[in-house]
Amino acid sequence: MAHLSVVIPVYKSEGVLEELYRRLRDSLEPLTRDFEILLVEDCGGDRSWEIIQGLAERDPRVKGIQFSRNFGQHYGITAGLDHCDGDWVVVMDCDLQDRPEDIPRLYARARDGFDVVIARRGIRRHGPLKRFASWTFYRLFSWLSDIEYDGETGNFRIVSRRVVENVRRMREQMRFFGGLLAWMGFPTATVEVQQDPRFAGRSGYSLRRLWRLAGDVIIAYSDKPLRLAIRLGFYMALFAFLFGLFIIYRALFYGIPVTGYPSLIVSIYFVGGMIIAILGILGIYLGKTYDETKRRPLYVVMRTTFEEHRAGGGDAPR
Repeated sequence: MAHLSVVIPVYKSEGVLEELYRRLRDSLEPLTRDFEILLVEDCGGDRSWEIIQGLAERDPRVKGIQFSRNFGQHYGITAGLDHCDGDWVVVMDCDLQDRPEDIPRLYARARDGFDVVIARRGIRRHGPLKRFASWTFYRLFSWLSDIEYDGETGNFRIVSRRVVENVRRMREQMRFFGGLLAWMGFPTATVEVQQDPRFAGRSGYSLRRLWRLAGDVIIAYSDKPLRLAIRLGFYMALFAFLFGLFIIYRALFYGIPVTGYPSLIVSIYFVGGMIIAILGILGIYLGKTYDETKRRPLYVVMRTTFEEHRAGGGDAPR
């Protein structure tokens, strides 16, 4: 039986960790006793790390990693993938909306010859505003990045060892786990699952934070905003040129004086605003490029419950 790893980013989850461990253990042991659970604590400021330490003392198959500060969910996934040893790796959230009991179904489907098996959620347990924001984000992301991404899926999935090794090679600063896997294009299947209500606590993603992530991801995975800005500039220049010809034609052949001072001012402000917006898009891309050139680690590990086998924290694996 293959060695299984479960990678879970943890943030403000002190009320769920004991139940999460119990359900994971009960779901994995019928498959194999050769498994590990990697809990990556993202400095939520509660007792999550103390609970993870206690779980690791009781069961050596539980491994804890704590960041030096809050880096974010997708960096937690990256850290877990950097430190896991499984032939197959399950990635899931810690709030028990992803059901550990579905892991055997994902694993069985993966054994049919797929490198990635994604849990596709049925009824979403979020409010209508967040569902609409998520739907809009994934539509925009698919259109701007030219990558088909299913908005009904989350992080819950199982991936093969060769997928993990390729993810480890991708060290760009902007992390979006689902986008990385979609870009790689390994054979992928989906399994319909049920999404449960959140067991405890509340989501760390506010609507504002979700849209900030959306903007960062779109900039990181697509240059289409730049191409759209160029196209808009050409269309505006063409419209201005044709309208100028029309004004000259009226003045020469019909003697109509050139008027419209208010419209001229409005046009200047409109074009000026468009130029500033386009320069802002260019500035964002330049800023992201600058971040990449720093070559900083993706994350910094403060402590673990085990001896680290990769030096350098978030540095690229050797």
